[in-house]
Amino acid sequence: MNKIQTQIKAFLSRFFGSHDLQADEDIFSLGFVNSMFAMQLVLFIEQEFQITIENEDLEFDNFRTINSITNLVERKTALSVQ
Repeated sequence: MNKIQTQIKAFLSRFFGSHDLQADEDIFSLGFVNSMFAMQLVLFIEQEFQITIENEDLEFDNFRTINSITNLVERKTALSVQ
C-alpha cells in the first residue's frame, strides 16, 4: 500500500471495527456506509489531501474501494499541481 492508501485505510478502519478492510473491497456492499458516513468520508479526503471534491466527483465508483478513493485523490492532486 502506498501512503495515500494507508491514510484512507486508517480512516475507514475506525468505522469498520475489527473487519480488516482490503484495498479492493466494496465498502458499500459491507453495509457500513450511510449518508452521514459518506459526508465524513468526503470531508476527510478534502482536508487530509488538500483537494476539493466537486459535484461531478460524487459518484459511487469514486468511493467504492480504497483503490478507487486513492485513484480519485491521485487524479485531483495531479490536477492541482498543473
